[in-house]
Amino acid sequence: MGVSTVAKYRPKIATLLSLCESNYVLLSRLIAGKTNVGEQRTFSIAGNLGYKLEILETTRYTNFIEIQQISQFIRTDKSENNTLSKTINNALIPKMKIRLYHDARLAEVIATQGMRQIKPRYDYPNDKMHQPDEKQQMSMFLKEWLQICLRLGLADPNGHQAQK
Repeated sequence: MGVSTVAKYRPKIATLLSLCESNYVLLSRLIAGKTNVGEQRTFSIAGNLGYKLEILETTRYTNFIEIQQISQFIRTDKSENNTLSKTINNALIPKMKIRLYHDARLAEVIATQGMRQIKPRYDYPNDKMHQPDEKQQMSMFLKEWLQICLRLGLADPNGHQAQK
């Protein structure tokens, strides 16, 4: 019998760049001119589901922003010291940090769910069980998230939670 070898995953750069371009356009629409550190926009999607965008850093050619899901249906423990409850809540509530490059008109996912410096390619299997195309999957997830905010979200221009 012959030994079969599995070809290494090669990132599809054109696909990843296309996602980053789309995400830049979507984020630019959602930010709506907010460029100062600390400024926020919130979007109510349903009674208990919303998203918050916050400007973390601003430079001449970039913005660093965070988007996270905000929801009331995640169960919380009355005890402030319940580490397991906090860990579960952090794992269940999606959060991403994105760098916007204004000169290139790209939005790159920098961190998500505690995962920093997402590589364009991972060997598989690996210790953390990241998918070979993890960065592309995170960019696609971000695109879908942003589209939901634009299609279904009620935005409050002052950054306060809008109500349906």
